[in-house]
Amino acid sequence: MSRDILDGADAVALLVSSGEDGLAVPTGLDALLGVDLAAFAAHEGAAGSAAEITRLSLPSLLDGEAPWAGLPTRVLLAGAGDGGSTALRRTGAALARAAAGRERLVIDLGDYAEGAEPLLEGLLLASYRPPFRGVGDAPKDAVGEVVLVGSVAAEAVETAEVSARATCRARLLAATPSNIKNPAWLAEQAQVLAKESGGSRAGLRVTVRDEAWIERTGMGGLAAVGRGSATPPRLVVVEYRPVGATAAPVLLVGKGITYDTGGISIKPREAMVPMKTDMSGAAVVLSVVLAAAELRLEQPMVAVLPLAENAFSGSAYRPGDVVRMYDGSTVEIGNTDAEGRMVLADAMAWGREQFSPSVLVDVATLTGAAALGLGKLHAALYATTPELRDGLVAAGDAAGEPLWPMPLVEEYRAALESPIADVSHIATDAHVGGGSITAALFLQRFAGDVPWAHLDIAGPGRSDSDRHEITKGPTGFTARALVRWLAAR
Repeated sequence: MSRDILDGADAVALLVSSGEDGLAVPTGLDALLGVDLAAFAAHEGAAGSAAEITRLSLPSLLDGEAPWAGLPTRVLLAGAGDGGSTALRRTGAALARAAAGRERLVIDLGDYAEGAEPLLEGLLLASYRPPFRGVGDAPKDAVGEVVLVGSVAAEAVETAEVSARATCRARLLAATPSNIKNPAWLAEQAQVLAKESGGSRAGLRVTVRDEAWIERTGMGGLAAVGRGSATPPRLVVVEYRPVGATAAPVLLVGKGITYDTGGISIKPREAMVPMKTDMSGAAVVLSVVLAAAELRLEQPMVAVLPLAENAFSGSAYRPGDVVRMYDGSTVEIGNTDAEGRMVLADAMAWGREQFSPSVLVDVATLTGAAALGLGKLHAALYATTPELRDGLVAAGDAAGEPLWPMPLVEEYRAALESPIADVSHIATDAHVGGGSITAALFLQRFAGDVPWAHLDIAGPGRSDSDRHEITKGPTGFTARALVRWLAAR
């Protein structure tokens, strides 16, 4: 490391690890500073654990110029743990928080330069700031500039940037208050963001359909959910078609409820407060398709975003109604607060008919049952083929967004029987339970014969606090997992 690299920096970080001979600390900075950093780290009890930050502040000397004069006086020793992707991602996040408010951070990657992608992801993800912040307790601004020292592949930097941006876009959209974010606003954002990602030059095309088209096309589920609101529904289609690609597209469908009161089956006040994030699934699939274009993936794909506000009014759909869906199925409504599966079902049936996809994946903050069973660190994964299940699990593990395989229990399907319609959209047998499973069984009907996976992110889609690369509020969970899964295809 040279003085030139450190010019203008107000903090420098070194990646350290624990080995057989004790703490391993890069020595390039020692000669410049005139400080034995390894000895300092040992004195401070540094263990090199993942995300462990040991801070060194170099003092000003009263009798003469210090060896570190003109160099950053703030040194961060960042533990790299076992050097795996999870450890490095958490270390990157810890560095982002430790350097918050600094103008320029120089990071000596040492032996970790070749595998730096997860560290960069963590750094970028933890640097996210929500769009609306209070004045008094607002967090410090993210570090302004980061300089990497080491042989880092440009492709790794680009992939980390694009993947983190996909997550942060999804977070930003989900965090926007619903007095601003209605279906029309979100549809406009899809168009704006697609242009920022290259637009037609990058193979992107956005189509927005209004409520008249939705009614005319026979999307009875989306129309019924949206009918109770003063802000009507929209259907947004974002296509990514790489030049020369002939393969059948991957179809991604995301639940886009821009606010959920529960409708006639109204939610308690406490449960309504976070419902601006009930369109997280739509935000995720939009962000994933844009990321695919930015990474120039060879796989064609289509994102379908059914957008509606589930409101309480005289025109809202009711428990006991029978709704005809796009594929002709009739659905008995048992609870208007189970609206997500209605808009997803229409979008899935329409999307597979229009685009003949090779595979279909839907993402939704769908059921409290999934959150109750798996908590806030795992999403529920349902899949109809082992290959699809295993591919998504592997991608989730690599991205630090774990997906837990769940069963499509055939015996539970009888709980969705209705005496007056083809199917009930919620279980009618209180003894069955398994609310996340019965919701998935309902959706499976609309996937047809296409290999299909359902990601229920109701638990990890929101966080009550900062934790590693996760930031408080909507998390954008599964955006990076899906980007990795698509890249692997």
